[in-house]
Amino acid sequence: MCMCVQVDSKDTLFPYALKHVEGYLKNNWNEEATKTVVTALREQAEEDKKAEVEGVVPIPTGDSEDIIPEIVKNVEWQMSLDRKTGSLKTLQGLVWAKGYKDGSIKGHVYDDVQKAFEQWTENGRKIYIYSSGSVDAQKLLFEHSEQGDLLKYLSGHYDTKIGAKREKESYTSILKNIESSPEEALFLTDVYAAETKEENGGTTNGKRKIEETNDDVAEEDKAQKYRTWWRRIV
Repeated sequence: MCMCVQVDSKDTLFPYALKHVEGYLKNNWNEEATKTVVTALREQAEEDKKAEVEGVVPIPTGDSEDIIPEIVKNVEWQMSLDRKTGSLKTLQGLVWAKGYKDGSIKGHVYDDVQKAFEQWTENGRKIYIYSSGSVDAQKLLFEHSEQGDLLKYLSGHYDTKIGAKREKESYTSILKNIESSPEEALFLTDVYAAETKEENGGTTNGKRKIEETNDDVAEEDKAQKYRTWWRRIV
């Protein structure tokens, strides 16, 4: 069985990025990675303007550090809307990388995470991560977790480059990539908004479907014990 897990970290990483993005830009303005992400942010802002996205914050042209305040405003605007644009995720990842490197932040995981990872991998389960956060950000979180390096338990990582989290095609692509059938994979998440069509034409909310799936699996490998943890971590 493969376990595909959706992970997010809004309580620690997002506030950290918001607080430190200006300092990162000032301290790393001349780095190539910074220049690349600023260009991407500007292009995204131009696309948003053409699309008449309400509240869009334009980013002026030029290489001067004088435009940093406008970049910060754009980032603050995007984050206030919980946007998942590639340029924003890239910049967040750069800010987090600095924080992990100097020890300012650790990847927050709950007490039973390492034990769950160990049990699942020992039982032959492969664990994959699917998150709106970039693959690089995911790896940083698990490499620098509060329980040490947990990357050795993970078989792969996916972000929104493979598709939006509420699009069926995204999961189809992941299954194809990991060479697994839907019957062999278990997707764990706390997002219940999407409705799932039943064979009889009716619908049921995602929460009930996930709980039923977890209950079935629990009899086989006691994964039920960890269901609450997955809901808290995502």
